[in-house]
Amino acid sequence: MKLRSVLRFAAIFLIILFGLFLVLDRWVAATTADRIYTETAEVPARTVGLVLGTSKYIAHNLNPYYNFRMDAAVRLYREKKIQILLLSGDNAHRSYNEPWTMKRDLLKADIPDEAIVLDYAGFRTLDSVIRAKDVFEASSLTFITQQFHCERALFIAAHKNIDAICLAVPQPRGLAGFKIRLREVFARVKAWLDLYILDEQPRFPGPKEPIFSQPSFAEPQQEPASPEPVLPPLRQEPVPPGQQQ
Repeated sequence: MKLRSVLRFAAIFLIILFGLFLVLDRWVAATTADRIYTETAEVPARTVGLVLGTSKYIAHNLNPYYNFRMDAAVRLYREKKIQILLLSGDNAHRSYNEPWTMKRDLLKADIPDEAIVLDYAGFRTLDSVIRAKDVFEASSLTFITQQFHCERALFIAAHKNIDAICLAVPQPRGLAGFKIRLREVFARVKAWLDLYILDEQPRFPGPKEPIFSQPSFAEPQQEPASPEPVLPPLRQEPVPPGQQQ
C-alpha cells in the first residue's frame, strides 16, 4: 500500500512537472510569434543573416533541416534581404565542421566569399546568438532556421537585448518531426534555466571579430576634401627705369 501511494504521488508530480514544461513551451512560442516570418518576401531587409547550424547528413542521408536552411539563406541573399551570412555551428573535430560545410554549399550556389562569415564556436543556440552580438558585433539579425528553433533563438535574443527576427523555413513532418518537436520542449526548459537561473555564457566568449571592421563590410568613408593648392608667390620682375608709375 505504501509503495502504491509513493508511485501515485510520483505520477502526479511528473504530470504536473510536464504540464509546467508545456506551459513554458507555449509561453516561448507566444512571446516570439510577432518576430517570425514564413515568406521571404515579407522579411524586412537587414544586414546580417545568422544561419543556425545543423548536420548535413543523418545516418548517411541528407538532412532536410539543413537543406531548407541553406535554400532560405540563398533566397534571402539573392533577394537582397540580407547582405552578410553569418554561419554558426559546431566544429567538434576535423571531420565534422558545420560552418565550413555550409560555406562550401553556399559558394556552390554562387554566394560570394566576401559575403560569408564563419563562427566555429556555435556549439549550441545560446552560443550562436550571444556570440553574434558580443563577438561579431552584429546589432540586428535575421535568424534562418525552422519555426520551433526560431522561437527558442528569439527567446534567447530578447533576454539578451538583441534585436532579431527569424525566417521560419519548412520542416519535416511525421514521426521524425514529432520527435524533434518533443525534444524541443525540454530544450526550452534548459534555455530558461540557462538564462534565468544559471546565467550561462558562451563556451568561447571571444576574442572580438567585428564583421564591419573587415574591408569588404566597412562602411564607406567620405573622402576628405582636398585642400586648395598653395601656389608659390609670383616672381617680381624688376621694372625698367622710366616705366615706374
